[in-house]
Amino acid sequence: MAPPAQNDTSTQVDHPDAPGTGRVPLFAGAAVVLSLASLALTLVLGGAAFPEVIPGLPDSGEAVRWGYPIAKVVMDGSALMAVGLLLMAVVFLPSERGRLTPQAVGYVRAATWAALAWAVAAVFTLYFQAAEFLAATVGQVSVDEVTAYAGSVGGGIALMFVVLLTTGVALFGRTVVSATGGLWLLVFAGIATTPPALTGHSASAGAHELAVTGLALHIITVCAWVGGLIAVAYHAMRRDAQDPVVAVNRFSRTALWLYIGVAISGVASALARLYSLEDLFLTEYGLIIVVKAAIFAVLGVFGYMHRTSALKRIDGAPAGAAGETLRRGLFLRLASVEALIMASVVGVSVGLGRTAPPPPPESEVDPAAAILGFPVPPPMDLQNILTLWRPDLFFIMFVVVAGGLYLGGVMRLRRRGDSWPIVRTVAFTAGLLTIVAVQLTGFATYAMVLFSQHMIQHMVISMLTPILLVLGAPATLALRALKPARVRGDRGPREWVNLFLNSRFSQVVTHPGVAAPLFVFSPYVLYFTPLFPALMNDHLGHMFMSVHFLITGFLFYWIIIGLDPAPRKVPFLLRILLLFVVMAFHAFFGVTIMMQTAPMAMDFYSQFEVPWSDQAEDQYAGGGIAWALGEIPTLLVTVALLFQWSKDDERTERRRARHASRGDSDDADMDAYNAYLAELARRSGGGTAVQQAPERTTEDTVGEDGDTGSGADGDGEAGGSPDSGGPRG
Repeated sequence: MAPPAQNDTSTQVDHPDAPGTGRVPLFAGAAVVLSLASLALTLVLGGAAFPEVIPGLPDSGEAVRWGYPIAKVVMDGSALMAVGLLLMAVVFLPSERGRLTPQAVGYVRAATWAALAWAVAAVFTLYFQAAEFLAATVGQVSVDEVTAYAGSVGGGIALMFVVLLTTGVALFGRTVVSATGGLWLLVFAGIATTPPALTGHSASAGAHELAVTGLALHIITVCAWVGGLIAVAYHAMRRDAQDPVVAVNRFSRTALWLYIGVAISGVASALARLYSLEDLFLTEYGLIIVVKAAIFAVLGVFGYMHRTSALKRIDGAPAGAAGETLRRGLFLRLASVEALIMASVVGVSVGLGRTAPPPPPESEVDPAAAILGFPVPPPMDLQNILTLWRPDLFFIMFVVVAGGLYLGGVMRLRRRGDSWPIVRTVAFTAGLLTIVAVQLTGFATYAMVLFSQHMIQHMVISMLTPILLVLGAPATLALRALKPARVRGDRGPREWVNLFLNSRFSQVVTHPGVAAPLFVFSPYVLYFTPLFPALMNDHLGHMFMSVHFLITGFLFYWIIIGLDPAPRKVPFLLRILLLFVVMAFHAFFGVTIMMQTAPMAMDFYSQFEVPWSDQAEDQYAGGGIAWALGEIPTLLVTVALLFQWSKDDERTERRRARHASRGDSDDADMDAYNAYLAELARRSGGGTAVQQAPERTTEDTVGEDGDTGSGADGDGEAGGSPDSGGPRG
């Protein structure tokens, strides 16, 4: 749908029949009632409303039993509103050269009030949760007990993070007027939705890799989907709405991907908690999932109707007041029903969280499974590596999304007749395949119980995968494939990528004095402190290690051999020197592990027994792996650096020749002077040679026209080329 012109007054018509914001209180009241009714029904069906109380044992009472889920519904509803309003302000409404429009600023201010309500509801939830944990009734729990619970128990710690993050959003949001500031508020609001989800059923589920990431993704996508719909619906009700058609179309495109994310994460969460198909239909937990899935399918039907019917009729609506009334009416009729159904989903979801999942079969009860998420595997061999896959949803999504976006960008270039080096596509694809090999196959299973295999996983994800990814030049591809924002002065995906590459943050993290120490000293801090066993004990900690290794490796190799536009150009001699210094530190790291006389991370490895492996010998082997595997990346990067250096010289010579042919630079004057001296030497009859003026070097031309070759490979696709949109060298 083409966006309306900026001076189109048809989007701000005060028509007597147009729906207005006077219906908002009625609509909000209906949503609250429906959400609470769904919550109550789910609690009754799931057995959480009237649990069996054993005489003689302490009980927290009816007030806590009902107050806790009601506070949770209020907390989740406030989260939906905060995320939805920030999405409206930053994503759905066009900005004006990096500044939010007045209506967008108003939505940010409204989001701060929603965040404040979110924080208050989180405090009440924390109180009820502590009372339930202590089996005390309302009024019997002191402030000191709540504080102790919040500082020592996972659920309390998670809620404290929510209170801190939401309070920060409420405070800092009062001064935000830029699109960048609004984006940061949206990021922190999204992060604040996840901590409670990561300490519930997902933390104790057997398949940690599916349950934890699945539930976190589920919460984020639901908040963005439901909150975004409510915000867009309210915006469409306003008689003075800014670009309502643009906002509706942007939400429609986003909602499709959010719907897919909700579906994938919901299936992953169900698979992690249900041990058989019978559990889906013969347990209260499974039946509630069936009801939730049915509601989700209904929402999908409404979304399909939006895209195939309502949006087309909105496009075809006539201009003027009558057409504006038709547009709003068509959208609001479907959006209102969708929002009410979503409100019932919120109640069902909270009730599902209060329902006990089915217990695992007796044969699957294993002490090691409570720690690892799976039993101790049999002795390692090729067959087990190929069959004992670990379905880690985070890395599955990363590989699928990154690979899909990359191939989509290449296809877009090819469709419009532009070329993209096949070598880059092969390199990026190979980098993603290395992630699959060490994070998803049976290799990831053995990396949890064997230090040597964990070290191979670490070395690949930090020293081989980043090399292949940066050689794929993903940022350059994004800048070439993404289209500029349709609304002049707005920020679309291409503008955000370009802004990030030119940001102060990028300048800091890509400085050799920052990226190299992060890459070098992170392993020392991790493996030679209690941080390693603490992170290995939790799936989130293990995932954090892998992501940290990947990011620090990517940053380091981006400044060493990266093809993408970067904030600064590092001389090739400094790159080579930096490479060998860093690799020396990595080799010393491996030798230090080999010299350890006592097993490392016994706080983690002592919790389970691997009868077919000796930990001391395995640790020694891991140190040798860390020492030896550094040679392969060093060789690859050295070859790539020498090749890039030669290409940089060729590019500099082509630029000098191009400037000379135009006659518009100092190079042309120098060439003319050299030709004059050569002519004098020829006329002298081959006598004493006249020394020519020296050729200008690469360093002499740096900064002359912005084309320094930084981040380019000789084809003019990066380093500030006109078609890249990237930062100048």
